[in-house]
Amino acid sequence: MQKYNFYLKISSINRVFFCFFALIMILKKLHLINYKNFASAEFDFNPKINCFIGNNGVGKTNVLDAVYYLSFTKGYFNNIASQHIKHNEDFFVVEGVYTNDNKEFSIHCSLKKGHKKMVKKNGKVYEKLSEHIGAIPLVIISPYDSNLISEGSDTRRKFIDSVISQSNIKYLNHLLKYNKLLTQRNSLLKYFASNHTFDALNLTVYNEQIIPLGEYIYQQRTKFLKDFTPIFKQRYKEISNGSESVAITYKSQLNEANFKDLLQKNLQKDRITQYSTQGVHKDDLVFSIKDFPVKKFGSQGQQKSFLIALKLAQFDFIKKQSGKKPILLLDDIFDKLDNNRVTQLIKLVNDANFGQIFITDTHQERTENIIKKTNQEYQFFNL
Repeated sequence: MQKYNFYLKISSINRVFFCFFALIMILKKLHLINYKNFASAEFDFNPKINCFIGNNGVGKTNVLDAVYYLSFTKGYFNNIASQHIKHNEDFFVVEGVYTNDNKEFSIHCSLKKGHKKMVKKNGKVYEKLSEHIGAIPLVIISPYDSNLISEGSDTRRKFIDSVISQSNIKYLNHLLKYNKLLTQRNSLLKYFASNHTFDALNLTVYNEQIIPLGEYIYQQRTKFLKDFTPIFKQRYKEISNGSESVAITYKSQLNEANFKDLLQKNLQKDRITQYSTQGVHKDDLVFSIKDFPVKKFGSQGQQKSFLIALKLAQFDFIKKQSGKKPILLLDDIFDKLDNNRVTQLIKLVNDANFGQIFITDTHQERTENIIKKTNQEYQFFNL
């Protein structure tokens, strides 16, 4: 097993905060076996700032992805579980030891080829993986986040669903049921078309089940945006140091009519396309600056500020809803952001509102010069 070299720097100003650390979620230890490029590795973490330094390709982001995996039972950069297994191996294991309110617990995630994913808390297997979501709040800021602006609506729906689900298990369960029923309804529509038949009663059975689920999801997304948007606007103002107006608009078919009427009105369209054309699975978020879409008219700097503000607002929202300070992962941001935005970001995380932070970078001196400004204890891992 490989234990990575590190050195620890503790600011005397912040020694008094040790008693405070027990009140937040802290990842103490991380153990990896056959996870991506790691055959076997173990890390002991600092309760405040942990920095992973090394050249590109050595596995810095993989460590952060493993920390993310322990919270969401999936990777942030790749949802295909089998692709997290190290080449030429048959399984992977990710284990973490946490403390929360002076209570220690462990999380075990593993997968063996040909078997189902296994997630355990303190040695007990979860019957449903959804039971674990929200137990360890976490937010990641990564260059990969640019997909929120550049990609399609599915990426933005995943963002909003992820934020709400971390503090609302009912929402997550309704979403899972909705997606399952949606798949079944679509299969039925395909069956009708391929067999040149139609059974209105059978389709109604699915409609009656999916309508209340969709309406609940719509209501919760609407409520979320109402609470989230003011937080986001404040964060954008802090990061950009500007007065330009920003907005997030919830685009949904249910804004115009109730779900039942939409399904009835578009029945023929659904039969022709063999797909459910109406519902919350078509929802989207419209990001804008000065009333213009960020994707088309936002500068590179504005887009970066927009994304960081989104993620910090996500942190604030989850913290408020769950009563826990999420773990914060900052992946390669010092290399992708200009000095002004990095300075603003460090200022924002340098207060008691934030808990444990994980950072990756290729340049140790650059990172340490920035981290020193926080006057907080930190630890470096050289990979």
